[in-house]
Amino acid sequence: MKVFGVDIGGSGIKGAPVDLVRGELADDRYKVLTPHPATPEAVIDGVEEVVGHFGWSGPIGATFPGVVVDGWTRSAANVDKSWIGLDAATALRERLGVPVTLLNDADAAGLAEVHFGAGRGHYGTVIVLTLGTGIGSAVFTDGKLVANTELGHLELDGRDAETHASTRAKDEEGLSWHHWAHRLQKYLEHVEMLFSPELFVLGGGVSRKAEKFVPLIKGVRAEIVPAQLQNSAGIVG
Repeated sequence: MKVFGVDIGGSGIKGAPVDLVRGELADDRYKVLTPHPATPEAVIDGVEEVVGHFGWSGPIGATFPGVVVDGWTRSAANVDKSWIGLDAATALRERLGVPVTLLNDADAAGLAEVHFGAGRGHYGTVIVLTLGTGIGSAVFTDGKLVANTELGHLELDGRDAETHASTRAKDEEGLSWHHWAHRLQKYLEHVEMLFSPELFVLGGGVSRKAEKFVPLIKGVRAEIVPAQLQNSAGIVG
């Protein structure tokens, strides 16, 4: 069975058909840049372009970088604030003319990793973190998702953790791998203190370079592994 997956992010909108049996993309993904300002109308234009690239006319699963409750977007950390309080699932459905399911982007990536990737077969508490423009989180207890945790917005050193330890922070501040790993370690230690997970799965595009920073993280009791689906996890989820 195939469903189309669209991952709406702060920097890009990407999508592809997904094989739900194997948990992998059924075609090469197609990506457009997220418009600025990232208003609902402009972003949905981008989603329509991605879907239209494949001539897709069936069900769609879409992700959003913020809290999503019953298809309504309740926060908008990296897109325009006009998304807040919007029945976004209905807006997408009406524009695309097909069934659309909408969920938080990190929750989607987490579902992919727990069902098909690095978290598969793990029980207890598993936390999937997506490192990118911000820090997304998905928390699982015995395989069940606790939705919309938004752990990237925990306070760390007096600021939002994602402004301190995200991939964007590394790039914008020109941090070395060692310096950034130290920041990430402090963040993981804080999350571990609160949730006591057995496993951290680190995702986002930077997971392709896990060998450059994961070995530098010390003092975290939980096992730390890179995401297997890497930057495709959101689309698959």
